[in-house]
Amino acid sequence: MSSSTYLSPASRADALPRRWWTLATLFLAVTMNLLDVTIVNVALPAMQAGLGASSTQIEWVSAIYVLAFALGLLPFGRLGDIIGRRLMFVAGAAAFTLTSLLCGLAPSIETLIAARLLQGIAGAAMVPQVLALIAVIFPPEEKPTAFSLFGVIGSLASVAGPLIGGALISADLFSLDWRVVFLINLPLGVLVLIGSRMFLPATPANPAIKLDWAGISLFGLATGLVVFPLIEGRAFDWPWWIIGMLVAAPVAGIAFYLWERRQSRGGRPELVPAHLLGNRSFVTGLMTVTLFFSGIPGLFLVLAVMLQNGFGISPLESGLITMPFPAGVMIASLLSGRLGASFLRQRVGLGSLILAAGMTYLHFALLELGAPVQGFTLLPPLLLCGLGMGVAISALFQSLMTGVPAQDTGAASGALQAFQHLGGALGIAIAGQLFFSTLGVSTEAGAYAAAASQATWYQIATFNLIAIFNLVVSLRGRTTQPA
Repeated sequence: MSSSTYLSPASRADALPRRWWTLATLFLAVTMNLLDVTIVNVALPAMQAGLGASSTQIEWVSAIYVLAFALGLLPFGRLGDIIGRRLMFVAGAAAFTLTSLLCGLAPSIETLIAARLLQGIAGAAMVPQVLALIAVIFPPEEKPTAFSLFGVIGSLASVAGPLIGGALISADLFSLDWRVVFLINLPLGVLVLIGSRMFLPATPANPAIKLDWAGISLFGLATGLVVFPLIEGRAFDWPWWIIGMLVAAPVAGIAFYLWERRQSRGGRPELVPAHLLGNRSFVTGLMTVTLFFSGIPGLFLVLAVMLQNGFGISPLESGLITMPFPAGVMIASLLSGRLGASFLRQRVGLGSLILAAGMTYLHFALLELGAPVQGFTLLPPLLLCGLGMGVAISALFQSLMTGVPAQDTGAASGALQAFQHLGGALGIAIAGQLFFSTLGVSTEAGAYAAAASQATWYQIATFNLIAIFNLVVSLRGRTTQPA
């Protein structure tokens, strides 16, 4: 690898000869991050038992990672522009590997939550650089293939995560119990760093670019004022100051918007371009993305706790039972991808409607769940939910980005990913609140199933709302078209 700064090639003749090895290195990093999210969901009950954690603390193990990741995506994406994508990627990968070690060695639940916070920050430093590096490594004729492979790898990692996590914990390698799901990142991280050293080209830095520190702080404040009360409210029995935080959240959100407008008028750095925040279509799209992705992560936290703590099945069996969902996502994504940019609103509406139907089916299936658990009882509703998500997900991303000016696609993409993961953190908080409030102190399998069934009401309402909105908008668009 040349030490000189590498610029995007115009043709295959100008491209790096070992660019596909570079791509493999980048994909390994993304896989490491995706596996970490899905593996941890399966391991949560074992962590709760091993560390004597409360239900609120076990929610934070998932939520704090997703929240830190969401808040870090925008500033670290921008920081990659400032110091260079390669340097930022390597620093993020090294930090992710180190913080995985800290998670695996955590002696208490408090230490684990703190380590997960740092791990989420490290992931946010690493992941935004991947697509940016792909864009400058491959010539125009090879970029579609590289980006398509990126989607396939993401789908495969989502499918494999629950199985790998369940198998690792059930095998109890070296008597490590749940710790192995974090320590498995150590050899993967070392491979990423070796591959980075061997194959990644140097990328240009631009120190003239500045970060919007006040914007970062306001965005983080607004998010924290929502997520913290939703997770901790039940533990504190909803005192006035918890309610006050929820009331203050929209105030902080408005302050963030006004600050970005001020930055824009003065020609100063913006976290999100103010004209994007003033774009009704884009803001509506961000709200839809946040709601859509709030419907899934919390559900899998609830299912893992219910299956393992309530029904006493192994982590591997738990992973196998939830497999139909990611399998459905992958199948429907591959099929709907052939439609390209056609029928975007309709696909989002249809996919959300299928998800709402699947969640309703799951609601009643959980009420009928008995011990011992029969895996096929949850197979149809989970498969249906996965198919719905696969139909909607690519269309949702495309519809949000369609109206964005070309010069703002980078900022818009970063905002999309940030609000996607922010939705995940909110979903974990809401589903956990519904589930653990309903469960109370009961330890009976039937009570766990009933509590999980109650938690699906949020998903049913959310996906119905998204379906109705998108189908109405698409129909209105047809009726207003000139004859």
